[in-house]
Amino acid sequence: MSKIKAGIVTFLGTNCERDTKYALESLGWTAEYIWQDDIINKQYDVIFLPGGFSYGDHISSGRIAKLSNAVKSLPVGKTMIVGICNGFQILCESKLLSGVLTHNENMKFISKVVSLDFFCETIKIPIAHHQGNFTYSQKNGLKTDEKIIMKYKENVNGSDDNIAGIYNIKEKIIGMMPHPERAVFKELGLTDGKKIFEFIKNEI
Repeated sequence: MSKIKAGIVTFLGTNCERDTKYALESLGWTAEYIWQDDIINKQYDVIFLPGGFSYGDHISSGRIAKLSNAVKSLPVGKTMIVGICNGFQILCESKLLSGVLTHNENMKFISKVVSLDFFCETIKIPIAHHQGNFTYSQKNGLKTDEKIIMKYKENVNGSDDNIAGIYNIKEKIIGMMPHPERAVFKELGLTDGKKIFEFIKNEI
């Protein structure tokens, strides 16, 4: 199989694009940046919306970024799309995934390593967010094609049902608040992020 080709969308305020690129390349993938103003017309196996503070989180996280050329031209249903932290917020703001991400329950920025239930396995991944409280309509639930792929073992931000990440299988869109790109290199003391990237690889 040829190398997986990844695109990484960057915005004014993105700060995890390099970590994401280094992590992917360490796994043998190829990766290149896509600027916020670009219309995506190249073919990729997967496109990442990385973490950070797009447009300084003005108004609300992801609310301005959703209006960018890059987001509007995402090849939904054709290419795997993965939003990490701010990327998850952008996907929810764009209505590409259900729910909204609001201020953490304690109203404080949280930056720590957390334990997650990832397909019945406990993994440890860092989080770093102020608006990571995932809320969705308890009446309507998630979309028919969406499923929960990871939950917090301990609900650190108030998210409904401890949800840390969801996956729209039909449209191939994944959103998660944890940062797997920060848990790939053993020198950093965490490597469970590889398991998440391996899952993404198998879903492409």
